[in-house]
Amino acid sequence: MLRRNSIQVFEHSFLAIGESGFEKRHFEALSKLNALHNYQYFDLKHNGVVFKQFVGVIQVDGLTIEILPKVDRYEFETSANKTNWQKVLIEMLKVTKRLKIQQIGHANVSRQSIHLLDIYFEWFLSEVQLLIHQGLIKQYYKQTGNVKALKGKLEFASHINKNLVHKESFCTTHEVYDKDHLIHQILGQALDIIEHLSKGSYLYSRCKTVQLDFPEVKTINANENTFSKISKSRKTASYETAISIARLIILNYAPNISSGSEKMLALLFDMNSLWEEYVLIKLKQAAQKRNNGIEVYGQDSKAFWNGVTIRPDIVLKKNGEVVLIIDTKWKNIDQSKPSTHDLRQMYVYNEYWTGKRSLLLYPSNENSLESFYGFEKITKNEHHQCGLGKISVLNSFGQLDDFIGSKIVDIIKD
Repeated sequence: MLRRNSIQVFEHSFLAIGESGFEKRHFEALSKLNALHNYQYFDLKHNGVVFKQFVGVIQVDGLTIEILPKVDRYEFETSANKTNWQKVLIEMLKVTKRLKIQQIGHANVSRQSIHLLDIYFEWFLSEVQLLIHQGLIKQYYKQTGNVKALKGKLEFASHINKNLVHKESFCTTHEVYDKDHLIHQILGQALDIIEHLSKGSYLYSRCKTVQLDFPEVKTINANENTFSKISKSRKTASYETAISIARLIILNYAPNISSGSEKMLALLFDMNSLWEEYVLIKLKQAAQKRNNGIEVYGQDSKAFWNGVTIRPDIVLKKNGEVVLIIDTKWKNIDQSKPSTHDLRQMYVYNEYWTGKRSLLLYPSNENSLESFYGFEKITKNEHHQCGLGKISVLNSFGQLDDFIGSKIVDIIKD
C-alpha cells in the first residue's frame, strides 16, 4: 500500500491538474521549483506537468509525487510495473552509493509500503540514532556574550555598552566545549525538516523520539557554504554519512515555495547520470571478476579546442590499448537510428582515443550488442567502427539485471 495522498508516475509522462489529488496549488509550487532549477525538471502545460528524465520524489503541501524510470514508453501502466520500477530505482541508487538500503527498514521496502522520501528519512534517523548510541562528540567553538567571570577576550566596546550599570558581568569572546556546534546544528535542522514533512506517517513518532535524545542546539539555516565550513577529523569520521544525507535533505528543501505556507522537498536524480554511473560500476565489477587485463575508466577527458575538453562516458582498455569506448544514453531508441550528432561524437572519440570501436549504449527490453558498422573511410588506412547497443535493464524475473557489465565485456574478443 502506498502512503495516503501519494501519486506514482513515470518519467516523460503527463500529470493533469485534478488527477489523483494533484491540484492547482501543487502545480504552482512545481512551476516555482522548476524556475529555481532553470526549468530542467518539467515541461509546464496550461493544465498540467510533463515530467522529463529526472526521477525521484517530491513532497509538497501534503502530496507526495514519486517519479519512476521507464524503458518501454508503450508499456501498460499498472501498479505492478510501477512497483517493479520503484525497486529498479532503489537498486540503482543503492549500487551508485546514493542510498544504503541495508541500513534501513528493508522489510518495509520489500512490502512497498513506503516511498523513496521515507527511505531517505529513515536512513538518516538510523544514522543519528547510531551516533547517539555511540556518544555524540563535543567540539570547541567561540562564543560571544555576557558572563559572570572574565575569560577569553574582553569585547571592550560591547562591554562598555552593555555593562555600564551591571559591572558584575563581562562581555567576552571565549571558547566553549560542548555539543552545540556546527555539525549538530546541521543534523538538528535536518531533523526539524523531517519532523515537518513526516506528519501523518509512521516516521513522525520515530523522529520525535530521536529529537528527544538529541541535544538542544542553536537553530540555523544551513546553505551550501555552511557545509564547506565543516572540518574533518578522526573524531568526525563517524558523522560523514549522516552529514551527507542531511546535506541532501537541507539543500533540496525549498521553504515557502508553494502558494501557501507549506514547504517542499524534492529529491530528483537525472536518469542519464544514474544510468551512466550504474553501467560504469557494473563494468568495473565485471572486469575485476574476469581478471583478464581489461581496465575500465570513467570521466577520462582530453583537450579538444581552445581550453574545451571532451570525454566519453566510459573507456575500456586492454594491455594499455583502447578496445571500446562507450557513451550511455538513457532513452528508448526503438527501431530508429542514432542521431547524427551522437555519431559525430563517437567518431571524434575514436580519433582522439585511437580506438577501433565505440558503442552507443541504450536501455532496452532486449540485448543487442554486436551490431558494429564502420564509418565511411576518408583515407585508404583501416578505419574504425561505431556500434548501436541495446541492453536489457531487467532480467527474466523483472528485476534490475546484475549482469549488465558481464554482457558488455563479453563483446570484447581476446
